Amino acid sequence: MALSAVASTQSIESRIQALKKKRNAVILAHFYEEGDIQDVADHVGDSLFLAQAGQKLTAPVVLLAGVTFMAESVKLLSPEKTVLVPDQNAGCSLVDHSPFDKYLAWRKQYPDALAVTYVNSSAAVKSITDVCVTSSNAEKIINAIPKDRRILFGPDRNLGRYLSKKLNREMIHYPGSCEVHVLFSARKLFELKELHPKALVIAHPECDESVLQYADVIGATSRLLDEVKNNKAVKEFIVATEDGIFHQMRKARPDAVLVQAPAEGSCACNQCPYMKMNNLEKIARALETLQPRVDVDPKLAEKARVSLDRMMAITEGRTVTWPDRFEWA
Repeated sequence: MALSAVASTQSIESRIQALKKKRNAVILAHFYEEGDIQDVADHVGDSLFLAQAGQKLTAPVVLLAGVTFMAESVKLLSPEKTVLVPDQNAGCSLVDHSPFDKYLAWRKQYPDALAVTYVNSSAAVKSITDVCVTSSNAEKIINAIPKDRRILFGPDRNLGRYLSKKLNREMIHYPGSCEVHVLFSARKLFELKELHPKALVIAHPECDESVLQYADVIGATSRLLDEVKNNKAVKEFIVATEDGIFHQMRKARPDAVLVQAPAEGSCACNQCPYMKMNNLEKIARALETLQPRVDVDPKLAEKARVSLDRMMAITEGRTVTWPDRFEWA
């Protein structure tokens, strides 16, 4: 990096620190953000960690550097907080694939089933959901559902299929997918394994089943980071998830060789275009203006909060009650 660029970065980082103090604000960042954003954040983690942190923080202002549904979750769990995002257009392909009307029509087909929805969804979709999950806590939550209840799982079909197979639970899957994780190539991963025979393949469960068959470890971003951090016997890892996680992996294991699993074609398709919409300048501007602000209609929030509250309760080991049927007025 050129000296002028370093000076510019240091200058904006100092500005952000001053603004955080002025606003009594806390910055949360997802593992998929660029490294310079992760470095200015107070807390960095996966979607479960960020939701938990956002709820527990006492700071009145929370800026979430990730995608908008994550900030919505923080707002739903802590409606009294001012929740900011660097760029309100930082969406998610799973949210785009599961518009409320389409998800509701699917949900209404199975009124006796329990709807389990990946947290990568809109507040509106959460409002017609029985319980949310993240890739970190999904197994625990599925196991808390009575065996005699039918399960709807959406909007990520790959995560649903992985859980269904691993936990031996029948599920009806909504046909959505993450545009980043579906582009990893099983054929190219097989060829890459031939070039790196000692490498451990670690993969996110949003990847296609054809990719997961080559994985030695499958888990949420926090689980993959822990594998790199703690498995000192392995010096080489092939990583099938968004490349923002490499920043924390390199900090934890500077001695390890990290290779990203290849996508089809020659593009960097395994970068999330929405996560990469955020930058330090946008963070500084959001803290300065307290905009863009994430708000959820109170009536919608009341309904959506139920699915997140159940998620948090089960994650913390508390028991929950389940509705007998889905009622839509």
